[in-house]
Amino acid sequence: MKFERNGLFGFLALAALVPFVVHDQYVLHIAIMVLFYAVLATSLNLVVGYVGEFSLGHTAFLGTGAYAAAILSTRYGWPMWLTIPVAGLLAAAVGGLIGAITLRLQGPFFVIVTLSFAEVLRLVADNWIGLTNGPMGIAGVPQPGLLANAGNLASKQFYYALAWGLLAIGLYLSYRFVHSNAGRAAVAIRENRYVAQSIGVRPLTYSMLALVLGAFLSGMAGGFYAHYISFVGPEMFRFAFMVSMIIMVLIGGKGTLVGPLIGALLVTFLEEYLREAKELRLSIFGLAVIAIVLFLPQGLMGFAGRSRERRHPAAPAVPLAPAAAPAAGAVPTGTGRTA
Repeated sequence: MKFERNGLFGFLALAALVPFVVHDQYVLHIAIMVLFYAVLATSLNLVVGYVGEFSLGHTAFLGTGAYAAAILSTRYGWPMWLTIPVAGLLAAAVGGLIGAITLRLQGPFFVIVTLSFAEVLRLVADNWIGLTNGPMGIAGVPQPGLLANAGNLASKQFYYALAWGLLAIGLYLSYRFVHSNAGRAAVAIRENRYVAQSIGVRPLTYSMLALVLGAFLSGMAGGFYAHYISFVGPEMFRFAFMVSMIIMVLIGGKGTLVGPLIGALLVTFLEEYLREAKELRLSIFGLAVIAIVLFLPQGLMGFAGRSRERRHPAAPAVPLAPAAAPAAGAVPTGTGRTA
């Protein structure tokens, strides 16, 4: 627990120094995307890593948040300070609705139904032209008024600070959940659903808490993305975002809070480095996932944890001293006999 807390503080502290050291707009953009993906990976990890259900429909919450922020800001003139939290709340409501149906299922049934919900929302965004503008998407999502006279570098620094704040909120909420009774109940469900039920843990209740919290964080990330990119389209619901989130969680280590951060950092930079490879990069990512699953099934954080245990093994348990034999002629107590 202490190692994980120190890792989170260390990551946030180093990330806070980036805008003071880096003044290249392209590098700042990559750093912003790292923080954005870190929020997404953290939100997915709550369901995959702690509840143990492999969701493929997390883009439903991302797209809901992005469209909510875009519609509220372009049509109703809401400021970004309101659209992002409202986007998270709407995504949480969608998460509660989807979870009430899907969390009653297990295994491949859960995977297929969650993916189906994301696909249904993509079709709605693609065909409800009056609300979402169909395949054309919603362009010109407004940015805050304080950036009207700011330069490109100042705008990047502002969005970096905003992304850092969203990640800090996401990590705080996730940490409080994981180390609460609800989080421990979720882990019990992950380890053995039926044993957890036998001791009074309600799987649907605690799985729902994890899913709704993950949907809230993903929806806020979607609202941030809408304002930062200034465009939202049906591709927000596509499987490409889902693949990136899954790879980040698996590479970093599911069931840990630091793992998704490391995965987001590695995968985002690798995607940019392999951008010229085009279609080949998907094959490279596929090979990377296969290698991780085969050789590092617990991800990089699991490997680091095992290495730390080998360097600092736990002290062996001290055996209890055997009870002293009674003296000759002594009468055992508690038998009701008299000498």
